[in-house]
Amino acid sequence: MIHSLKAVVFDFDGTLAIPTINFDEMKQRAHTAVKGVYPNLPDLNGLPLLEWLDMTQKQAAQEKLSIAEAIEKAAISAAKDVELEAAARSDVFTWGRKLLSELLKRDIIPCIVTRNCTEAVHIVFPDVDEYCPIVLTRDDVPMVKPDPDHLHRALALAGCQPEEAIMTGDHIMDIHTGKAAGTLTAGVCTGEATREELEAEHPDFIAADCWDLFLQITSR
Repeated sequence: MIHSLKAVVFDFDGTLAIPTINFDEMKQRAHTAVKGVYPNLPDLNGLPLLEWLDMTQKQAAQEKLSIAEAIEKAAISAAKDVELEAAARSDVFTWGRKLLSELLKRDIIPCIVTRNCTEAVHIVFPDVDEYCPIVLTRDDVPMVKPDPDHLHRALALAGCQPEEAIMTGDHIMDIHTGKAAGTLTAGVCTGEATREELEAEHPDFIAADCWDLFLQITSR
């Protein structure tokens, strides 16, 4: 066991939960919804949804249009529809509850930081609060990951320093978030990114899944 480890922070979709969200569909639906409010909106340009939304609101503001709230409402409503549809098809990985229980037994606090909405997390993992005392979705924070503030808020609730935690996720964004926040980082090969893509970011750990990661950190 890593002697100083006090918290393991997990992404949710693709990390603790089976990935079912079609992000391209989500972005396209949001784009279509916003077009009804703001016809001159920018193209998606491969950006993640929330970053595209921020860019769209800034462009509207530059055009002296006071429609930021309407843009956000349209985009988030469309995105949430996709998230909830996906949540109904998902579940926690088979080892998920056992993993979180084993961490708690060792006085290691499991946390979740996710860009998904709270409602979707509870559909996928209705008893999450029994296993994970700290869950911060996009609904709970002013800035989502990869902004390190998202992770720092979870660590503050856990009462631990960045160097006492591991940020764990299936996307390179999770590794970027952990490095920006000063934690150890772990990439798991259960979601969007390939092992090669994760390895290219040089995380402290690479694992087949979070259970494999648990075996790695407890063997040290």
